[in-house]
Amino acid sequence: MKEQNRNLAVRVVTALILFPVAVWMTWLGEWQFALLIAVAAALSAGELIWMFEKRISPTGWIGVVGAALFPIGAWLWSDGGKPFQDWAGVVGAGAVVALLATSMLQRGELAEAPRSAGLAALAWGYAGLLPASVVALRERAGWQWVVLLFIVTWANDTFAYFTGRFLGKRPLAPRISPKKTWEGFWGGAAGSVACSLVMKWLFLPDLGVAPAALVGAGAALLGPLGDLSESMLKRAAGVKDSGKVLPGHGGLLDRIDAVLFVAPWVVACALWFHR
Repeated sequence: MKEQNRNLAVRVVTALILFPVAVWMTWLGEWQFALLIAVAAALSAGELIWMFEKRISPTGWIGVVGAALFPIGAWLWSDGGKPFQDWAGVVGAGAVVALLATSMLQRGELAEAPRSAGLAALAWGYAGLLPASVVALRERAGWQWVVLLFIVTWANDTFAYFTGRFLGKRPLAPRISPKKTWEGFWGGAAGSVACSLVMKWLFLPDLGVAPAALVGAGAALLGPLGDLSESMLKRAAGVKDSGKVLPGHGGLLDRIDAVLFVAPWVVACALWFHR
């Protein structure tokens, strides 16, 4: 078996194992789902920081822990946690104070302290705030919308991969990801829109055809942007994968980069169309 086909086989097996687990935890919802997303956020933040620093410094740990707290906070907020809402601003301000104060504990050149603080803050937003939107989606709109998010994103990635592999000729973003092609982009777009319409028929009958297609169209644009953004970070860090936690897929961030970008769009669609 060729190396490329072997990697594809491992990739498919990993996806077939993880997808049912993700759907089951999504169906459970509540604190269990929030905790799952919090763990994913912490791992993703750790991968992001490790890519650039090759270690987790005190400032890095602030980034990891802070990222994990965003999904928990989203669950508390959506669950009607008035006390949490009242204290959210104080908690945010305290986090900034802790981040800058911890930066003074950095080893090495003092000039690296602001860089580490900025990296931790990026981890909060990228690996913390964006996953938190998935928790908010589950709490506000139900498990069906979260499954819709997963399906349209992964369909986009899968259709783009195979279309690009067999038909791809024109590079999409050669400076960032040489293997991505425009043919793959349009194949992924067709896949995300088609699968969104199938999900509407199976689980969201009250969602109109045009809104369902709009969800898929947004995923067709934002999914590749999420993938390219993470590829840009990896190129800047000089690494091939964000980690090695998922066989065939690299790191967790490699697997969820597109989901992170698509999630806020699906939340917006759910708030607008879901009644």
